[in-house]
Amino acid sequence: SFSTGEVLKNLNKFYKRKEIQRLGAENGLDARLFHQAFISFRKYIMESSSVSADLHIILNDICCGAGHVDDLFPFFLRHAKQIFPMLDCMDDLRKISDLRLPPNWYPDARAIQRKIIFHAGPTNSGKTYHAIQRFLSAKSGIYCGPLKLLAHEIFQKSNDANVPCDLVTGEERVFANEDARQAPHVACTIEMCSTNTPYEVAVIDEIQMIRDPARGWAWTRALLGLCAEEIHVCGEPAAIDLVTELMYTTGEEVEVRNYERLTPLTVLDYALESLDNLRPGDCIVCFSKNDIYSVSRQIEARGLECAVIYGSLPPGTKLEQAKKFNDPDDPCKILVATDAIGMGLNLCIRRIIFNSIVKPTVNEKGEKEIDSITTSQALQIAGRAGRFGSSFKQGEVTTMHRDDLVQLRDILNDAVPPVKAAGLHPTPEQIEMFAYHLPDATLSNLIDIFVSLSQVDGMYFVCNIDDFKFLADMIQHIPLNLRSRYVFCTAPLNRKEPFVCTTLLKFARQFSRNEPLTFDWLCRHTKWPLAAPKNIKELVHLEAVHDVFDLYLWLSYRFVDMFPDAVLVRDIQKKLDDIIQIGVCNITKLIRASQSAAAPGTAEAVSEDFPLSRTQKDARAVSDRHGAASTEALSIAVEAAGLRRVKNSRPSRLGSRQEDVKSYGRGSLANRLLQEGLLTQEMLRQLESEWQDQSQTSNEQPGTKLA
Repeated sequence: SFSTGEVLKNLNKFYKRKEIQRLGAENGLDARLFHQAFISFRKYIMESSSVSADLHIILNDICCGAGHVDDLFPFFLRHAKQIFPMLDCMDDLRKISDLRLPPNWYPDARAIQRKIIFHAGPTNSGKTYHAIQRFLSAKSGIYCGPLKLLAHEIFQKSNDANVPCDLVTGEERVFANEDARQAPHVACTIEMCSTNTPYEVAVIDEIQMIRDPARGWAWTRALLGLCAEEIHVCGEPAAIDLVTELMYTTGEEVEVRNYERLTPLTVLDYALESLDNLRPGDCIVCFSKNDIYSVSRQIEARGLECAVIYGSLPPGTKLEQAKKFNDPDDPCKILVATDAIGMGLNLCIRRIIFNSIVKPTVNEKGEKEIDSITTSQALQIAGRAGRFGSSFKQGEVTTMHRDDLVQLRDILNDAVPPVKAAGLHPTPEQIEMFAYHLPDATLSNLIDIFVSLSQVDGMYFVCNIDDFKFLADMIQHIPLNLRSRYVFCTAPLNRKEPFVCTTLLKFARQFSRNEPLTFDWLCRHTKWPLAAPKNIKELVHLEAVHDVFDLYLWLSYRFVDMFPDAVLVRDIQKKLDDIIQIGVCNITKLIRASQSAAAPGTAEAVSEDFPLSRTQKDARAVSDRHGAASTEALSIAVEAAGLRRVKNSRPSRLGSRQEDVKSYGRGSLANRLLQEGLLTQEMLRQLESEWQDQSQTSNEQPGTKLA
């Protein structure tokens, strides 16, 4: 009765009509949902053999010119409601996901008049010290920090000062009183703070993290929700305006106390250029684990000892490495670290040296990017040099490479942009109410719908929930009630660690069968007891096992009956920490072992998501396996170096061994390999002759590709 072409033409006309789009929006179909609903509707009409009779008549009328495309709307909406059941209860859902007045979520805090004191200043200005003094002198207090290490430090400090203080982190509860009665003071990681316990004083540390795309909600919750007469907020001056504005909405005034840095910090006018120029008290900051491996190995090759600190090390190992570096009687005088040293560790550093000033990041869309470090990051790290009260009365900062220094100076001199908005995220109650209205939606979909419908004030944003959704999708097929499912999805884990993810999956599966996860089960799964690592791959695995123990302990506080053996697990976790410490103390041996095993799998032993050090890694392949493969490896390295140079648009770096290289005409890469001790003169000569041999053979055999 009518042709396919005519139907398509009229459907597209329907889709493009502004009036129809407006009607769609009124019924809860935003542009994205409208588009998805239309594609599905069109497919239903074009491919279904059983289009309902009334729709068939309307289509016929439209194609014959007797009807109008707008007449399709009721059928379109009926179809849309079948695929998006939430359209039927849009008003309810909009009310539930209305995040516009966060202060109202905390009636206990609104019932009291709180005094807000903002201690603003750079790293090493004594701002947190003054807030903590007030915490210690109060009758009761709570300290909220971003890291377990910081909570631990305040817990320790407080009890040492004879102020009984408990420790609360996601994985641990330690009571100051032996009878497990709550002490009047508590130090906690910020996600764990209680918003219904009254305190005299609260301290919120590193307040600028309120803008953190993933964790910012925890600072917002603490700032708006803590029931304390005095709230001492510590952090960068960039957060003053936002905190003042947020407190204006609660009717609370903010008193700002500004602090200056206590010791001078100088940006040097020369770069380090070579590891031969290292001095005691130096700390080289790298932004990738591969660079950590590479730099620490080169330092050891010069007969120097170095301590190593990076994010995925257990807290105990970090503290031990810091202690080793700080100890004036220990021969270890150099530290190689990632930006993990920016917070939570007391270190006696004379000079910070940035190995590079680009850092791998993940943007809002979840894509990986390599970008220059921000002013805030640079200041936080550089500020660790010349700590007040340490043996170095002033700090120095520079870069490894000469052409990074100008840029570093510019970054450090830039103003830190003001913090514009505070993070929020949906509560389990809100998600539960959504689920009541949408019983068939998966948890991942519920969260998506929640975020797309949520309304926020200009001072707030909804935190990204990528990790939550990743876990929700991973355990979707396991039958769990919504509350338990939600808890499993908020577990703190690094989704880039396959072993930890598969363990969570096994935990959830066993939990769903109502089978407790025992110590014996965990030992079988992790193959405990474990030996000291023999190479980097084994060390990385041990770090993952440590995270698995953390995950067990975290779950044991939320499901006590199902994860009953927390005490035993904590014991073996301490033993594992000691084993990892042995590995880290021998890290250069592990790196050598990883590289000398010439099996094809060796590269993955130090592989990472961000191949920042491709040049160094591939160049090491040259130094460790000269022979037939060496020319190929060098050509890869040359290519990688070329790519890297284009990306960073840097001129070649020529250093102390320039004259040696000139005669070989091998440009900046060979020079850099020489300079970093990855290539010797002898190897360079050998490569030169192999290169010539290869080019001769390839000239004799047409079709051989030259590097």
